[in-house]
This record gives sequence, structure tokens and C-alpha cells, in this order.
Amino acid sequence: MSGRRDNLIVGLDIGTTKICAIVGAVTEDGIDIVGIGTSPSKGLRKGVVINIESTVSAIKKAIEEAELMAGCEIKSVYAGIAGGHIKGFNSQGVIAIKNREVSPEDVKRVIEAAKAIAIPMDREVIHILPQEFIIDDQDGIREPLGMSGVRLEAKVHIVTGAVASAQNIVKSCNRAGLEVADIVLEQLSSSEAVLSADEKELGVALVDIGGGTTDIAIFVDGAIKHTSVLSLGGNHLTNDIAVGLRTPMAEAERIKQKYGCCLSSLVGKDETIEVPSVGGRKPRVLSRQLLCEILEPRVEEIFTLVNREIVKSGLEDMIASGVVITGGSTILEGMPELAEQIFNLPVRRGLPQRIGGLIDVVNSPVYATGVGLVVYGSKNVNAHEFPTQQSDDTVFRRVSRRMKEWFGEFF
Repeated sequence: MSGRRDNLIVGLDIGTTKICAIVGAVTEDGIDIVGIGTSPSKGLRKGVVINIESTVSAIKKAIEEAELMAGCEIKSVYAGIAGGHIKGFNSQGVIAIKNREVSPEDVKRVIEAAKAIAIPMDREVIHILPQEFIIDDQDGIREPLGMSGVRLEAKVHIVTGAVASAQNIVKSCNRAGLEVADIVLEQLSSSEAVLSADEKELGVALVDIGGGTTDIAIFVDGAIKHTSVLSLGGNHLTNDIAVGLRTPMAEAERIKQKYGCCLSSLVGKDETIEVPSVGGRKPRVLSRQLLCEILEPRVEEIFTLVNREIVKSGLEDMIASGVVITGGSTILEGMPELAEQIFNLPVRRGLPQRIGGLIDVVNSPVYATGVGLVVYGSKNVNAHEFPTQQSDDTVFRRVSRRMKEWFGEFF
């Protein structure tokens, strides 16, 4: 294994319901998944760390499991970030081209110009994602280097998050003995794993429904145009079942996974389920339709809010290839069908694509973010070298420094 250790990339999906570490080896053909470790997550709520101790022990457990499977030692990870505090917006910058030919220096300057907007003290930039460059009046340029002109304009999508939330993720990883190579927006990493280049070109909305949050990313013309995070997810479904069927949370989760369905037309009239009661009472036998009546309105609510978000972004006419849903909650029977009714667009479940290795293990929407973090890491691994030990402070200085270096993030 020692020969492969240099080119291993680890994605750490720190989620509300589970923490998942995925180890990928970069090969000539792409990425082979060689290890995976998961651990139930107790220290997060709605995608944000609320208990560092619990989070650290869950991270350690997931990492140990992944190390064992991959036969390597994990030192550095790409960590995902989500939560209702994430805000994305578009911005643009204009500069004069110094020598009538675009140099890397010009590109850095124009990205800096686009970034020069007032961001509150308690927020920080997580990503600057270039959408397109415009030289003189020629738009739609992806790679401006070496082109001639006098005026360079950049359109970018800027993602910001709460400084404290990002720091807590870094702290949790550091305490588990890991360096954070980078913090990556979760829907951005999921998109790396489940979307094809054609879909991004045609226009697509990615909806990643996790345990505590629903993350949305809209791509048009191959570039990301809109991101947002809703604090609603699969945990709300479990909670509804627990309350509606009067059963403990753990049992509600099991019932959801085994019998859950969010489209009543798919459930037979005579199907029944056994529901354990609370406080030592006898289990009851209930109709599966009843379970469906609890889940359907909540899933409908999630999709309606997502649809409202897409309409608000003004891009609903641009997503010609439809909607891709991913994340653990989308395994629920009837999800794509219900989503199609609400969005009036084609909908498919997103599974990790274009990877090798343990494909059958990670072939589930649950691992979309983890696999995506590995893919993202493999694309950006040469963009920067990290010092071996970092304090929290330097990570944030570096995250902002990285912005200047990484105009190439999406090209």
C-alpha cells in the first residue's frame, strides 16, 4: 500500500445524521474508492456543529474504519460544510488588461475586483467560483489566458458562511488529529459526484436532501449560478413518524427506511406495518397508508420550498435537463415521482458516477457528498501545498489566500 499512499485523497462528509470518510486513490483512469468509514453523528444539528466532543469522537471512529479498509494512515481531509448560514450570491469585477494580453496576473486581479464587496465581519468567503469572463464585449469565455483585449470582466459566484461554523468544523477535525486541506460546500461536492458535464451545460438543479439540511445548487452553461441551503431534511421526516405513530425516534428511523413511501398511489390498501410503542406498551399493527399520509405532506413541503428557491433565483426556465435529487433521504420510495409532480420537470436520483474501486459499496445517494469531496480534492490537489500543522487561524487565512490562487477551480 505504501506506494499508493502519496496519491490518496480523503473526503470527510460531516453530516447531521452520519459522519462518513471516503478514501480515494488517484489513478491514470480517474479515481478508485479504496476505503470507506461511517459513524452515526450526534454532535450536529441542521448541518452545524453543536457539540465538539461528540463530533470529534464520531470523526475518529469513521476515520479509523476507513484507514482499516484502505490500509493507510489518514492525515489530511477535504471537509464538507452546510447549514442554514450558507449564503451564495453573484458578483462581477472589471479591470483594464495591462499588456493587451490576458496574463495570470490579470485573472487574479479581476477575481479580486469581483470579490471586493462588503462582507460582514462574522462571515467569510468559502468559495469564489468563476462563471465566465468577458473580454471587451465578447462574453462566454471560460479560459481567458493569452487572449487579446483592453478590458477584462469576470462574473463569479461567491459562497459565504458563518466564520464560527467553519471554525468549529476545522476545530473538530484538528482535535481528531486531522488537517483540513480545504472546506468545501456540500452541494458543490455532491455535484462533482452525481452530475454529468452535459447536464451542467444544459442547465440542472441539484437538490441534496440530507438529514438536517437540503442543499440546492443550480448550474447553467457549465457554471454554478445559484446556491442555497434550507434547514429541512430527513430528520424532520423521522420526527414526524415518531410523533404521528407514537414510537421512539430509533424505531421511527427504522420504519422510515424499511417501509417509508411518500406517494400514496404506490402503496397497496392492505399493506400493514408493526409499530413498537413507547414505555413498554404492546406493539401495534397499522396500515402502511397511514405512514404514507405522514410522509407525503412533509416531502411535498420540502420540494415546494426548493421550487420556491429555484423560482426566486430566476433560473427556472434555464434548467432544461431537469432536477437531480441526491442525499440519503432520497432513497425513500416515491421521491422522484413526487418531485416530478411538484417541479414539472424530469427528475432522477443522483448516484456517484465515473469512479472505480468499491463501486458497489458507495453506489447510493448517501455517499454522494463523500465521493464528491474526493473528486473535488483530486481536481484541486495540486493547486496548493499546506504546512504540516495549522492553527485554526491560519486555515482561515489560507482559505482566503486560496481564493486568489484558484481562479481555475471550475475550468
